[in-house]
Amino acid sequence: MDMPGLLGKKIGMTNIFDDGGHSIPCTVLEVGPCQVVDVRTMEKDHYEALQLGFGDIPERKLKKPVLGQFEKRNIPPKRIVREFKGFPAGEYKTGDTLTVSMFNEGDTVMVTGTSKGKGFQGVMKRHGFGGVGMSSHGQSDRQRHPGSIGQSSYPSRVFPGTRMAGRMGGVRHTVRGLKVVKVIEDSNILIVRGAVPGAKQGIIEVHKQS
Repeated sequence: MDMPGLLGKKIGMTNIFDDGGHSIPCTVLEVGPCQVVDVRTMEKDHYEALQLGFGDIPERKLKKPVLGQFEKRNIPPKRIVREFKGFPAGEYKTGDTLTVSMFNEGDTVMVTGTSKGKGFQGVMKRHGFGGVGMSSHGQSDRQRHPGSIGQSSYPSRVFPGTRMAGRMGGVRHTVRGLKVVKVIEDSNILIVRGAVPGAKQGIIEVHKQS
């Protein structure tokens, strides 16, 4: 099911205390304001969605075809543009501004971001392998190795999908079921319970969940 949402960035993590004095780990997000760059309609595009822009960017950093799309609609150039479905059809027009006020305390949201890149990692860190060999008797050079990765007879090859060392992180990841703890409209701040993917200042998408 398509759900409305907004663009934003991750500020960092903190903790707040509930009425019972318990510490709750939370993530602080700057969500919006997002400007409607274009409206996708069923008549013209065969689907309904809002194209939202977040964060200003100097004109000199955009290529002319992209810059022309903003000039055509008389909208300041935006750094990030994404499409969001689930908004009521016909209620928004190009140039409208959406803010964090669309969220309320107690709402359930899902947050999508790009996880931190960790570079090339071995199987123990990347897949949680336990290692092979003993820590003594001349076996210390095999402790963090993956062990056997294929057959020495038939079919004498490594099967596709075998868990091996490689690049870790830097992928699009979504966390669902996060509760909105606090909304600060004056600062465009949304505080959610738990952790969200990505580094500080990383671009995120926040979607409402029913």
